[in-house]
Amino acid sequence: MIDRLKLALVSFGFLGCSPFAPGTVGTLGGVLVAWLLKDTAWFPLWVLVVCVALYAATLPLGPWSERYAGRKDPGIFVVDEVIGYLITVAWMKGPSLVALAVAFFVFRFFDIAKPWPCRRMEKIGGGHGILLDDVCAGVWGLVFVMIPARFFLDTLIWTV
Repeated sequence: MIDRLKLALVSFGFLGCSPFAPGTVGTLGGVLVAWLLKDTAWFPLWVLVVCVALYAATLPLGPWSERYAGRKDPGIFVVDEVIGYLITVAWMKGPSLVALAVAFFVFRFFDIAKPWPCRRMEKIGGGHGILLDDVCAGVWGLVFVMIPARFFLDTLIWTV
């Protein structure tokens, strides 16, 4: 029973148990969370609170998930994808469906490509190693796509 609860948590409601592309399916959990929070005041702050809570709750489950799945950074552990995706959309105020979709593809690109230092983060042991590479991918998505998009959109709005 305890293992089932741990699995439910690290797989974000069993999304990570998908037989096909569990990381991609798991990222949809982040889309859902962002969509549910989109109308809240201080959206980026709530995203940060959720990310910190998820990180803290699942960090100690990293070693358990590796033993359970029999491999390092197992596919069932998708809370890292949820956190990374939420970081990518953290700049937005009430993201639209289009913005959520763009952020999904941007985050997945950086999560798969693992630019520096994301790949290096994977080498850290335990829960931090599982979580930090996706945190890093989320920061890449935020900095190199979403912030410039916001800047140019804001500039365009103010100059029209």
